[in-house]
Amino acid sequence: MEVSLIDILNAREARAELQQQLLKDFGCPVISFTMNIAGPIKNTPLIERGFQFGLQALQSRLPSESIKKIHIDLASTGCTALLAVDMDAFSLKQICVHLEDASPIGRLFDMDVLDKSGDKLERKHQRGCLVCGAPGRVCAAGRLHSVSQLQGITNQILEEHFAKEDRQHIAALAVQSLIDEVNTTPKPGLVDRRNNGSHQDMTLDHFLASAEALRPYFKECVKIGQETANLSPTHTFPSLRIAGIEAEKNMYQATGGVNTHKGIIYTMGILCGSIGRLWHAVCPIASTDSLLRECAKIVSESAVSDLTNATGTTAGELCYLQYGVGGIRQEVASGLPSVSEIALPCYEKALADGASKNDAGAITLIHLIAKVADTNLYHRGGKDGAEWASKAASALLPSPTLSAISDLDDAFIGKNLSPGGCADLLAVTYFLHSLQ
Repeated sequence: MEVSLIDILNAREARAELQQQLLKDFGCPVISFTMNIAGPIKNTPLIERGFQFGLQALQSRLPSESIKKIHIDLASTGCTALLAVDMDAFSLKQICVHLEDASPIGRLFDMDVLDKSGDKLERKHQRGCLVCGAPGRVCAAGRLHSVSQLQGITNQILEEHFAKEDRQHIAALAVQSLIDEVNTTPKPGLVDRRNNGSHQDMTLDHFLASAEALRPYFKECVKIGQETANLSPTHTFPSLRIAGIEAEKNMYQATGGVNTHKGIIYTMGILCGSIGRLWHAVCPIASTDSLLRECAKIVSESAVSDLTNATGTTAGELCYLQYGVGGIRQEVASGLPSVSEIALPCYEKALADGASKNDAGAITLIHLIAKVADTNLYHRGGKDGAEWASKAASALLPSPTLSAISDLDDAFIGKNLSPGGCADLLAVTYFLHSLQ
């Protein structure tokens, strides 16, 4: 909402009175943090997000024991934080100036420091204009730029900052989901903390190295989604596929040639692209249902084309030709129903019933093995092996114990079976749960 000049002046006077009260009560310097926002609209959800980011960044640079009092006001006249901090005023000013100058969003931060006597410490160098970079006071005094120009630049700074910030955070959650999946123990036939499952060529360390190597890929997929959000969903997929091919190379380099995450590169890449397409600076993560529908739209054409033109050159294509099982392509093209209808409800129920994250994941995996046609099982054991795995997992439902899962692990290893596709769906489950 718009505020009047009188409202702004009254808010400024009230802030000055509170500053003096904090100086009197605590006898230490005070930081006054506001946002540098032009025009009559001083607070929006996007501006408030920028303010909260700045406040968190400021607090992270101050020893917690030095902060004696924090007063926060998210009024329509502008966001304000007053901090009484028991530190040297000059050191505080250096911290504030660094935050103001370190990145574009810092240009929107106005962090004043009052010493013990209430005197305001000045910057050594004048700040530049938001629009043209010239000394800001000159532009402001001459009203050289319109309010709409300043507002446009402000929104651009905030949106670009959070687009990048959110890419990094989403990629971190994706990497963590892969780490959580491989650490979930026990898992029938899969690499975990108990053993290497039915795999002679890979270890827990291979998976951890691969997960970290894929961090830039996940971040790039979100970016691709953001940059193609105005195009049809199918236009996003070709760029994701190119990024995925490069990610496979990085995976093999990190693992010394071991295929740890080829399936999840496809699934998680499309999911990250979906997040990017639906991203908004104020609400960066869309609902799970919306994300999964977007995944289906992204691969709708490519999945049909890949399966229709399958030649059997890959294990997935061969499985489709021999058994009619579409695997992860068909799963994603359908909106990942195995995750939304089986894994997520199961995982969240287990957590609600008091299970740990590890145990809830292990239970969820058994439900997936029982109900999902996993091409990895078909590849290793044929139709008979896949059906045996499903029946063996179903026998443990509805409440498999860790002891029973461990016994099933031994049985899977004996038959050289590994439900890698279900493991990927478990990783996606971890990821979606952490996002929401």
